Amino acid sequence: MARRLVGKVALVTGGSSGIGRASALAFAREGAKVVVADVSVEGGVGTVRLIKEAGGEALFIKADMAKATEIEAMVYMAVKASGRLDCAHNNAGIEGALATTAECPEENWDRVVSINLKGVWLCMKYEIPQMLKQGGGTIVNTASGAGLVGVPQMPAYVASKHGVVGLTKTAALEYAKSGVRVNAVCPGVIQTPMVERVTRQRPVEEQMMVAEPVGRRGKPEEVAEAVVWLCSEAASFVTGQTMAVDGGASAQ
Repeated sequence: MARRLVGKVALVTGGSSGIGRASALAFAREGAKVVVADVSVEGGVGTVRLIKEAGGEALFIKADMAKATEIEAMVYMAVKASGRLDCAHNNAGIEGALATTAECPEENWDRVVSINLKGVWLCMKYEIPQMLKQGGGTIVNTASGAGLVGVPQMPAYVASKHGVVGLTKTAALEYAKSGVRVNAVCPGVIQTPMVERVTRQRPVEEQMMVAEPVGRRGKPEEVAEAVVWLCSEAASFVTGQTMAVDGGASAQ
């Protein structure tokens, strides 16, 4: 089977674990040179090591999605090192503290929205000009099943992910005629460190499992396959879409 992204450069934020790591490995498998970005140096370097051990090409850039200067520098360094930027998976995010809307601390709200929503906007703010300069590119933003429905005790997370969905659609319309495609994936309950942290609370775990019609959690690799497809020429007529990868949860 022909590799779909040979000669391309892909940037993955939040690439130190979970969906981001799986995405980075999938991009590399398809022939792309991968730039892994994360605030976690150990995890990010670990992802790069896995890619190189599999015969791929990758580099790590430390970047905090809560800091605009670091996001701008991340894109600049990625392009400087690789010459271009063809694909971007803006995946970094946090769940924040569990609390009802009235009890959610303001600092929790600000941090979650800053990383999950403002961080995605800042990534696109610096990725899109480079893609326009080179004649096109593809962006996939990680939203969430929580970007499609409400989830009790996660007001900041839900608001941020709904925002990512709207932002994705807006950017897709703005740049559709310029060769830049922008889509989002909405993962359901996926076996990731984030979900593990949330599901340490037994009642939440039961609610999440009931929400999955297929009766199991998803795998990061299953989300990564959707991301890579959206970045490939096979999806050349797809933009502005929110693809649920959730075992049927959003169909209920």
